[in-house]
Amino acid sequence: MLFDDSYKTIESASEGIFRDKGSKFISYAYPIRSEIEVKPIITKLRAEHIKANHFCYAYRLTPDRSVFRVNDDGEPSGTAGRPILNCLLSEDITNILIVVVRYFGGTLLGVAGLINAYKTASIEVIKSASVISKTVNDIYEAHFGYLHMNEVMKLSKEENLQILGQQFDTDCILTFEVRKAQLNQVLTKFDKIEGVRLKYLQTV
Repeated sequence: MLFDDSYKTIESASEGIFRDKGSKFISYAYPIRSEIEVKPIITKLRAEHIKANHFCYAYRLTPDRSVFRVNDDGEPSGTAGRPILNCLLSEDITNILIVVVRYFGGTLLGVAGLINAYKTASIEVIKSASVISKTVNDIYEAHFGYLHMNEVMKLSKEENLQILGQQFDTDCILTFEVRKAQLNQVLTKFDKIEGVRLKYLQTV
């Protein structure tokens, strides 16, 4: 299989709601890039919904969608976090956190009722979000002498590289972002310019 260098995520935070037998399920979706963003979001929601009973969530991370986590926060195992995650899987979106805040309405919903409620609340919040497609990009630094500047700039223009930063002195540094699918072609072209040293920074 060819490496798919694009993925779907959401553009910005969104909200949804589902009610069943007096219980209220308020869903929140957030675009996230790493696990360290999760805790502060949950903490903030707990402060906003002091009287809520459960804060269940699921998230999925990385462009290859390999990192995920579910949390039932006191609901019967498998009735909350998993249905939320399943919505992320069926929509094939990643780099996203969905939190469903539940206010208990006094009537027990049972396992099937809970699964349905958390699933529906998640579907609602995804529906209200703007789903966008992003490409997997690598960030590199090109180090070169001033004499090679024209060649480097010409190459970055030809290849449509996204320039993130540039510093032109006796020694020049150009920080750029390149789409994964295009990477080999770009690196090969840089190799042909003598005196250019490339340094890989990160994948985004």
